[in-house]
Amino acid sequence: MDLLLGIDMGTGSTKGVLVDASGIVIASETIAHSMNLPRPGWAEVDAEAMWWDEVCRISAALMARLPAGARLAAMCVSGVGPCLVLCDAGLRPLRPAILYGVDSRATEEIALLTAEFGEKAILDRAGTLLSSQAVGPKIEWVRRHEPAVFAAAAGWYGSNSYIAAKLTGEYVLDHHTASQCDPLYATREFDWNRDWAARICGHLPLPRLVWPADVVGEVHAEAAAATGIPAGTPVVAGTVDAYSEAFSVGVRHPGDQMLMYGSTMFLVQVIDEYHSDPALWTTAGVERDTLALAAGTSTAGSLMSWLQTVTGGAPFETLMAEAKAVPPGSEGLQVLPYLAGERTPVFDPQARGVFAGLTLRHGRGHLFRAAYEGISFGIRQILERFDDAHSGARTVAVGGGLRSPIWAQTLSDVTGRAQLVPEQAIGASYGDALLAAIGVGLVPPDTDWARIAREIQPDPANVARYNELYATWCELYPSTRDVVHRLAASDGPAQPIV
Repeated sequence: MDLLLGIDMGTGSTKGVLVDASGIVIASETIAHSMNLPRPGWAEVDAEAMWWDEVCRISAALMARLPAGARLAAMCVSGVGPCLVLCDAGLRPLRPAILYGVDSRATEEIALLTAEFGEKAILDRAGTLLSSQAVGPKIEWVRRHEPAVFAAAAGWYGSNSYIAAKLTGEYVLDHHTASQCDPLYATREFDWNRDWAARICGHLPLPRLVWPADVVGEVHAEAAAATGIPAGTPVVAGTVDAYSEAFSVGVRHPGDQMLMYGSTMFLVQVIDEYHSDPALWTTAGVERDTLALAAGTSTAGSLMSWLQTVTGGAPFETLMAEAKAVPPGSEGLQVLPYLAGERTPVFDPQARGVFAGLTLRHGRGHLFRAAYEGISFGIRQILERFDDAHSGARTVAVGGGLRSPIWAQTLSDVTGRAQLVPEQAIGASYGDALLAAIGVGLVPPDTDWARIAREIQPDPANVARYNELYATWCELYPSTRDVVHRLAASDGPAQPIV
């Protein structure tokens, strides 16, 4: 029996699965972790001590559970992204990995590079304006603020390409991840934006571009000893975890959308023609020569966890019961869920959370329902921009947030869109296993393991109510922006999360 190993290094955990060629999960392992927030606007992890160590531990645990007579045919690793891992010639990280858009340290570099290259030119050539999501300004930040680190670096990696290098010794980057490394990649041409990349990367060589299902090399002896994976096992490139998860649930055709309910929300829509929008990210897709739009919020489930903590830490079931008892609209309470700034569609790291309309009659349940509604209004803004490129034909919902009895239904009511919930909800590691199977030819390229278990339909009465409230919610950010920017300037130091 041929098996595939898929591993995903997510925001809150690393998860691995062993899957057979028909999509049946044989075994799984998970290790929880957290990011470090050493300063306001910074978000980091130790790539070697966390990502590589957890990949080694999960691989060893799953190889120990390999059934008798089974063979590991291939493996694939995905991870949070886009991230920046700077390594020396011995593949040792020179500083903690700088994470995706939740790390907003490079605000000044975004402005400098935008002024240098021109906003219109960046949108045209890269497909996406520079924001905290972009890797290019983060490289520039290291170059300006940590010149010794930059000078010592021999290569730069994303989360999954760092692991691929540790496994195989190959210096690669998948096209999708590269397309989020603005302004280093020309999305329309599926190639490096070489002149701008040379300006920003300096002496650092550009990785060889591969597609997520390409075999990049084989597990070498040193990695085999560390992971328990047999030497010579083919390693498939993988990609950013959200896209691997979209792939795992069949979001592969123009108009297909994925909504990922997690610590943040991430959205993907496959498109059939190149389209750029300053409020979105235009990216290469998972499959060869395909395109996608993406968007992401800076908080979602993390906001709900924060609310649970600051309101006394009551059990989740209690909080959801209280929120369900509150009518749609939260009796005049609205929330801007920007407690960590915001990515799409406002791209404002200085944005902050706002609770508007709060009165003495509001209780804990109102806060939770209003927070879910605020998150959902933000997603409606994004989906309306997606529609400008290609009308959403099919929306698939994934992620741990689906455990809430309120969140997904509220989002359907706010957006007026049905959501399909797949039977298999393992996540990006399942998509990694499918990419591995396709990469080594174990299954045909059009293989889809996804099966839909249920559908969430919008409630027409609630849709009408939320249509009335949406315009008011959209006024909150522009009305409060200048005030919260002044408040953001006086933020105190963040406490590290370990």
